[in-house]
Amino acid sequence: MKKLSVKAKNWLLSVHVASSGIWLGTALCIVAIAIIKRDTGNGNELYGINSVLKFMDDWVIIPTAMLSLLTGGFLCWLTIWGFTKHYWVIVKWVATITLITIGTMWLGPWLNEMTAISQVERLQAVSNPLYLFHRQGVIVGGLIQISCLLAIIAISVLKPWGRRLIKQPKEMEELI
Repeated sequence: MKKLSVKAKNWLLSVHVASSGIWLGTALCIVAIAIIKRDTGNGNELYGINSVLKFMDDWVIIPTAMLSLLTGGFLCWLTIWGFTKHYWVIVKWVATITLITIGTMWLGPWLNEMTAISQVERLQAVSNPLYLFHRQGVIVGGLIQISCLLAIIAISVLKPWGRRLIKQPKEMEELI
C-alpha cells in the first residue's frame, strides 16, 4: 500500500488532532455545566440545560469521536506507524474504542434519560432517584472520559513505548 505524502499526512493529522481536541473540549464543557448547574431552582432551566448537554453529546461528541477514530485508522493504515508496530498506537486504539463503547452504552443513554426525565418532571426530576443516578453517572463517567482523553493525548505526544519486537519466521532469519 502506498503511503501518504508528507503534506497529505499533515492534513490528516491536523484533522485527527482537531477532532480529538473538540471531543475533549466538549466533554469538559458537559461535565462543567452538569456540575455547576446541578442545583438549579427552575424546572424549565433544568430541562433546557439537559437538552443542551444532550445536543452537545449527539452533535459534537459523537461525530468528533468517530472522526478521531476514523482519522486515526487512516493514519495507521497510510503511514509508517501501522496498527500494531508500536505499543503506543495499540494503547491509543484500545483506549479510544473503549471510550466510544462506554459513551455509547452508558454516558449517552444516561444523558438521554436525564433529558427525558427533566422534560416530563421538570424540577421534580431532582428528587427522582433515577435522574440523580444518571446525573452522577454523567459527571463521574465524564471525568473518567476526560482523564482518559488527556492520557491519550499525552501518549500521542510522548510516544512512551517503543516499537514492538516482531519475531520473524525462520526463512526470513536465514535471509538476513
